[in-house]
Amino acid sequence: MAAVKMYTTQVCPYCVRAKSLLKQRGVAQIEEIRIDLDPSARDAMMALTGRRTVPQIFIGETHVGGCDDLIALDQKGGLQSLLQAA
Repeated sequence: MAAVKMYTTQVCPYCVRAKSLLKQRGVAQIEEIRIDLDPSARDAMMALTGRRTVPQIFIGETHVGGCDDLIALDQKGGLQSLLQAA
């Protein structure tokens, strides 16, 4: 299973929803980077993604995007294959 990294904040309903979907799809461990605790992590996230909202989700080396992007990928059937590919 591919490594999953997610930039999050503590009180983010979209982060909770994304984590829930990933766990339903068999992801046991998510590397969470809390940008509310580490301002330099927010800067790094913005440099990597060009976005300032959370969550920002990476599966392996692939930037999936935010929660809506993750759900859309899952609905198209692409999430499982991406999780298995890496």
